[in-house]
Amino acid sequence: MQKQDRLVSLDVFRGITIAGMILVNNPGSWGSIYPPLEHAKWNGCTPTDLIFPFFLFIVGIAITLSLSKRKERGDDQNKIMLNILRRSAILFALGLILSGFPYFDFTTIRIPGVLQRIAVVYLITSILFLKSSLNVQIFFTVFFLIIYWFLMAFIPVPGFGPANFEVGTNLAAWLDSQLLTGHMWSVTKTWDPEGILSTVPAISTALIGVLTGHWLQSKNDKTYLTVGLFIASSFLMFFGYVWDGWFPMNKSIWTSSYVLYTGGLALNFLAICFWLIDVKKITWWIKPFQV
Repeated sequence: MQKQDRLVSLDVFRGITIAGMILVNNPGSWGSIYPPLEHAKWNGCTPTDLIFPFFLFIVGIAITLSLSKRKERGDDQNKIMLNILRRSAILFALGLILSGFPYFDFTTIRIPGVLQRIAVVYLITSILFLKSSLNVQIFFTVFFLIIYWFLMAFIPVPGFGPANFEVGTNLAAWLDSQLLTGHMWSVTKTWDPEGILSTVPAISTALIGVLTGHWLQSKNDKTYLTVGLFIASSFLMFFGYVWDGWFPMNKSIWTSSYVLYTGGLALNFLAICFWLIDVKKITWWIKPFQV
């Protein structure tokens, strides 16, 4: 695919993901929700659990497409970095505003959150893209998943005993309780689903998007690109499903198996959109989702 081409399929995929977010956040009666519109209680992965990782995956692709153009134009790297820092700071601040509204009690305001995680992931992923080679990006994608699994699976949890993946007693929860006391989600209280340690594998979710962006920018024809997307998605889903036996899929602690499985599904959805829209030019249905 030529680098100057507009990737309409990515716009549509983003629009579908936003539509899914609106649907799961507004299910009608919260007392009578269809099971697919609920998050998994703990381990597992429902359609609702796909929304956030799909967003981070899309962020990763957008980083590659956007920053590649700026690098090609010869834009000053310091200016690019300042722009990245500004965007991250604004997004993080918006997350804090949403957390604090309307009382803004800074003694209990929730510091982590969805927008805050996106801001941190965007910042780190953008820096990795700008400052490292493709091979280094591949390395960190895998490294973050393995080191997170190692920490969660083998490091004893102070005050709770052996390493575990249970609610509130795992290493990620303990770290949140030590560093974010009084500033976590009011529902969970003693840990946060967008906490500190679990943000590390979330970076890998965005990096999968970055690697996908590299693939889409290669000089292969579009049919070949589509086949590559489907093959990569199959591998990721397979390895995620296998790893689930040792490190269960779990959105709340963003497990490594969850990253691979949802990354594979995101690739699969993008491949379908890419084949329909950019290859076959079947576009009569895309207008409601094109953003």
